Amino acid sequence: MSNGDSSTFKYAYYPGCVSQTSGKELDISTRLVASKLGIELIDFPNFSCCGAGFVDEVDVDFNTVLNARNLAIAREQNLDMLTICSTCQGMLSRSNQILNNDKSMKKKADNILSKVGKSYDGNETIKHLLWILVADYGLDKLKEKIVKPLTGLRVASFYGCHLLRPQNVVGGIDDPDNPQSFEQLIEILGATPVIYGGRSSCCGFPGLLHKEEAANKMAGLNLLDAKTKGADIMVTSCPLCHISLDNFQETAEKYVNSEIDLPVLHLPQLVGLALGISPDKLGIDRHLVDAQRVLNIIYQ
Repeated sequence: MSNGDSSTFKYAYYPGCVSQTSGKELDISTRLVASKLGIELIDFPNFSCCGAGFVDEVDVDFNTVLNARNLAIAREQNLDMLTICSTCQGMLSRSNQILNNDKSMKKKADNILSKVGKSYDGNETIKHLLWILVADYGLDKLKEKIVKPLTGLRVASFYGCHLLRPQNVVGGIDDPDNPQSFEQLIEILGATPVIYGGRSSCCGFPGLLHKEEAANKMAGLNLLDAKTKGADIMVTSCPLCHISLDNFQETAEKYVNSEIDLPVLHLPQLVGLALGISPDKLGIDRHLVDAQRVLNIIYQ
């Protein structure tokens, strides 16, 4: 609906960095799901990194201009931007807000962008895939496409910080303290959402490099909370969260003195399963925590 036509679903696709490198399964599954649903993803190979929450800690102005360029590229085609990473969602949205509220920063960005033949009018809309499925595409329409309901599967959502907060920046459709959109999606897919305290918490990723114990303990407690509440699987909206919760899960277990063994999928992988896409095509075998027993629940 990004081009103003309510009958079409066409977006400027911003995959972020991780989904093009170590987390390729996220990009692959996103494209497969979009194709199944009739969502057109327009690629822009000249998009750059969003800064990932690290660049802005060193130089906010540089990070703002970096994303002003990304936003300008999408706006040239009059397309809303689709993200598949809550961190990208947060960084792009924050830059957008700064450019719309800080006249001096907007002037500085305009001067820099002009040197590469770009300009940004401040009207770009950034939407995470979760919000597009729930609000743009619509859950009723999505339900019509489901061929393999995920009956019997208990799913713990993990929103990620930047998908929910600050609410006035990220422009989300959810309550940052008691979000519901992920759970609504899970129910439409035929699975049972698991409510647990850590679903809207931080995954710990920002601290992995300099506060290893605190970061891994944070991830471990979130995973353990979900597992204790009966989750068969956890699903993330952010590949950085996925790294903390899947790639570092074995390490996290040591810091919480518990075996967790909770498989973690990306959002489009879960949706893809319900749409009848095979697990091998979705790249589920790329994850470190084996999800085979979860697949057995679905395909029994």
